[in-house]
Amino acid sequence: MAARRRGLLVTFEGGEGSGKSTQIARLAARLRARDVEPTITREPGGTPLAEAIRALMLGSEGRPSAIVEAMLVEAARADLVEAVVRPALEAGRIVLCDRFIDSTLAYQGGGRGLDREFLDSLNHAATGGLRPELTLLLDVDPAVGLERRARAASPPNRLDREPAEFHRRVREGFIALARAEPGRFVVLDGTLDPDRLEAMIWSALEPLLDRLRGAAADRPHPRS
Repeated sequence: MAARRRGLLVTFEGGEGSGKSTQIARLAARLRARDVEPTITREPGGTPLAEAIRALMLGSEGRPSAIVEAMLVEAARADLVEAVVRPALEAGRIVLCDRFIDSTLAYQGGGRGLDREFLDSLNHAATGGLRPELTLLLDVDPAVGLERRARAASPPNRLDREPAEFHRRVREGFIALARAEPGRFVVLDGTLDPDRLEAMIWSALEPLLDRLRGAAADRPHPRS
């Protein structure tokens, strides 16, 4: 029997250049200031195997089909969940993940046009049905996000070079997902001042932190 989940999974979603990495770092700093050390990871990536898949998928060599791309993402996700995310949650930790199941639905679904039911089945197989308690969607116009990416120190990847129409479909995919699950998603304007965004993200997370503390306090302590 799987160990009971006790932690909190918070995911950050958005198109290219939406500012996820910046806000994850800021949220992690806030948590550490309160003596909470989060587990921080990303997709695709987060384990040696998943990082190798990331390099393969986002590199300039070759152009995988939509289905191959989806399978690569899911293979990386399955390894990340098994090796990092689920153990952290079972240990009662807060996990901050840069992209998760919703990116597959937005990119390989909205962007590439793959069937939603097919992608849902892949997501479920890769995660064992694991879903975030909170998903923070940093929404930016694709033109703004890609301009940010162009100014970044890291070189553009294969997805950065996709046409504008692809990135428009991805954004629409994210918005549709958020509308379908308003209880899980918080949609934020990614062009807001970073300090204001940070405060809004903290406000969205605080009620879940209070609930997590309450659950921890209610758990019986093992006898010595």
